[in-house]
Amino acid sequence: MHALVADWRTAEMSEADRALCSFAVKLTREQRSMGPSDLDVLRTHGLDDRAIHDAVQVIGYFNYVTRVADALGVEPETFIPPWGGPPHDHRRS
Repeated sequence: MHALVADWRTAEMSEADRALCSFAVKLTREQRSMGPSDLDVLRTHGLDDRAIHDAVQVIGYFNYVTRVADALGVEPETFIPPWGGPPHDHRRS
């Protein structure tokens, strides 16, 4: 079993996964600066247009849900451990 890593930059992963994480960060934080070269980077790592489309849909969905939850003041679920924290046994709460 792999150890939980709080930062993708220090996680063990393939170069393709690392490129996809970098793409997700840029799409989340600097979406106006996205361009064809960002897609080309993913293609050089073997992602085809369908995979890129699916990734963009997932990234966009998580950005949407997070913003809605933040705007409405939704508290995180207590049974989901924070990054790097031990799992919470919700049966004991």
